[in-house]
Amino acid sequence: MPVTVHVTPLAKQQVADLRRAHRAAYDQFLSELRSQGCRALGYRLTGDVVEHLCVKHLVRALRVVVAFTAKDEATIVIVGPHDDDDPHNDVYTLLYELAGLERPPQGERTKPPCCGTEDGLPPLADQSLADDLVSRCRDLTRAGGRRAGRRR
Repeated sequence: MPVTVHVTPLAKQQVADLRRAHRAAYDQFLSELRSQGCRALGYRLTGDVVEHLCVKHLVRALRVVVAFTAKDEATIVIVGPHDDDDPHNDVYTLLYELAGLERPPQGERTKPPCCGTEDGLPPLADQSLADDLVSRCRDLTRAGGRRAGRRR
């Protein structure tokens, strides 16, 4: 089933900053997301709010975070490196900020598959969560995109 893909203004800016190998990996992922839906993603995050989001590891530390608002509609929220040693350059730190979380979700973090094991469907983010993430991404982009992603 083809998937309609939207990209937040912040993710567009981050993708524009990607260099060759990273951009090629992103473009390949985008094609797979459009044709395969949630099967193109690696895992679903766990914890309040973010449990409705899925992640794909692209190249080395590069990650992409996606929200599905319908089984055939996805929004690429952010694209960036995961770096535990540099919270100002960490995709998850930025994600938690965008999601309005003061700190990462507590408890054991598991990585369940993005697609449901019983129904094969992605975890659906309600429209208000998706709209809020898009709005915060737009605001961050307008504010100069601090931490929007460094060139690779």
